[in-house]
Amino acid sequence: MSNAVIIGKGPAGISAALYLIRAGIPTTVIGRDDGALGKVKKIENYYGFEQPVSGEDLLCTGIRQAERLGVELVTDEVLGITYDGSLNIQTKKGEYKAGSVVLATGSSRTSPKIPGLKELEGHGVSYCAVCDAFFYRGKDVAVLGGGDYAVHEAMELLPTSRSVTLLTNGGEPQTEIPEPLKICRNEIASLEGDRSLQRVVFRDGTELQAAGLFVALGVAGSTALARKVGAATENSRIVVDENMATTVPGLFAAGDCTGGMLQIAKAVYEGAQAGTQAAKYLRKNGAPAK
Repeated sequence: MSNAVIIGKGPAGISAALYLIRAGIPTTVIGRDDGALGKVKKIENYYGFEQPVSGEDLLCTGIRQAERLGVELVTDEVLGITYDGSLNIQTKKGEYKAGSVVLATGSSRTSPKIPGLKELEGHGVSYCAVCDAFFYRGKDVAVLGGGDYAVHEAMELLPTSRSVTLLTNGGEPQTEIPEPLKICRNEIASLEGDRSLQRVVFRDGTELQAAGLFVALGVAGSTALARKVGAATENSRIVVDENMATTVPGLFAAGDCTGGMLQIAKAVYEGAQAGTQAAKYLRKNGAPAK
C-alpha cells in the first residue's frame, strides 16, 4: 500500500498533505467541515499576513494550494479506523485503505455536562465501543448521541450486548435509526451507580437501567479514532513521539489532538512533521517515489 489518507482539512491536515504530495505520495484528505477555525473572524498573530485574515479565508487558501499540487479532497465523515497490516478507514459514504494515516481533526472542546458522567468515566462510561464492547457482553447498554457516529457505535455494540438504546438527550436523531436499535428522546438528568454505572435518570423522573453508556456526540474526533485503532491516548490527547508517530504503525497525529498550545503555528509545524515522517514510513515500506 503506497498511499496516505489524512483525516481533517485544517492547518495540520493540509500541511501534512503538502509534504506528502511533494514527496510523491498519492494523498487523500477527508474532511467534514471547517471545524473551529472556520468560525474565527480575525487572525492577527499568524506569520506572513500583514493584515488580519479570517479563519475561513486561511482554510480556503490552504485547500486550494493542496488541490493545485494534486491532493484529493473528499467531503465525508469518518466513523472508525481499523488496523490489519494496513489502515482501513470507515466513513459514512464508504471505506478507504491506506499505508499511512495522519489524524488531524483537532480536539473536542466541549463535553456533555451531565451529573455523574465525569465521576463514572472508566466505570461504565466509555468513549469507544470497539475498545470496550467486550466488557458489556450480555448487558444492557446505551449510546449518547443522535448522528451517524452514534449509530455506528451502537451497531458495534449490538452483536454482543443484550440491548442497545440510543439516547438523544432531548433532541431528535439526525440520521435514520436502524430497526434493531431502541431510541429514547428524554432529556438526561444524571447518571447514577454505586461503584459503576447502573442507571440513567431522566428529567421526567423515568429511569433506564444500563451497565454501560458510550458517549458518541457529534462526529468522531481524532482521539476517539485513535482509541478505536488501539493507539495510546492520555486524557483527551493522542500520545505521539518526536516524529508525530502514534503507537500504531503508519498512524501519525498532528495539531490540537496532540495537546499543548492550541495555535495554528503549532498545527502547521506538526502537520509538516507528520507528513514528512509518513512519507519516510511509506518509502521504507515499499511506497514508490516519483
